[in-house]
Amino acid sequence: MRGMFAVVVIALALFPGMARAHNPLTSTGQEQWAAWLAAVMLGVFWVLYLLGARRTSVKPWMFWLFQGTAVLTFITLLGPLDDWAETSSAAHMTQHMLMMVVIAPLFALTKPLPQLYVVGGRWLKHAWQWAFKITRYPMFCAYLHGFMIWFWHIPTFYMLAIENPWVHVFEHACFLITAVWFWWACLYASKEKSAFALLALLFTLMHTGFLGALLTFGNEPFYGESRDLGDQQLAGLIMWVLGGIPYILASIWTGMRWYRHLMRTIWA
Repeated sequence: MRGMFAVVVIALALFPGMARAHNPLTSTGQEQWAAWLAAVMLGVFWVLYLLGARRTSVKPWMFWLFQGTAVLTFITLLGPLDDWAETSSAAHMTQHMLMMVVIAPLFALTKPLPQLYVVGGRWLKHAWQWAFKITRYPMFCAYLHGFMIWFWHIPTFYMLAIENPWVHVFEHACFLITAVWFWWACLYASKEKSAFALLALLFTLMHTGFLGALLTFGNEPFYGESRDLGDQQLAGLIMWVLGGIPYILASIWTGMRWYRHLMRTIWA
């Protein structure tokens, strides 16, 4: 019953708004094909979770947080914001920040792996376990995620993703996957690795803030003369100021966790 109710909630929240506004799913050509591929992939992931939730014990708040995050993911990637991002750097940055500092940590908080394990069989369970081995190393996840952030904000590749819908889908996958790994590694780091989790968060806070500052104080548009400089500066502020808040909050929590572990080690 929870699964069916969740389907209804998502359908009511998502599709009426999309039907009234232009978005990738209502476009034409390659953009529409790429959008529907992304929608199918997200839909399969969501259905697998719902099937797994029927066969495993899930805390209610985690279950409904997953549903809400799924709705937010669909709206962010396939709603009108994606269309606005083609002409507005600020809208594009908002989309990126939603993926990297809102959707990714929320998915990590829902801990969906047990639900995916139970419906995937032994082979798929091993595949998930292998994919998440990387989360044992917070700093490596931070380096990988940081590389993706800077790579896709290089003007050449930024504009390639804007102009080619298939590259755009791949760009989003790079952001989401590496961001989920990063947040998983930081939020669920062992007590012994909590210091590395803190360092990973501070490292990411600094380099994303630096990139945001570059965009904010740039004296010319980085992504084509047709783009407004003020719009680019707003994009920089979104990354620098608003995008930094989740990293700061997570750093405070992780720092307290590391400090408590350090004190227990000293006084043991």
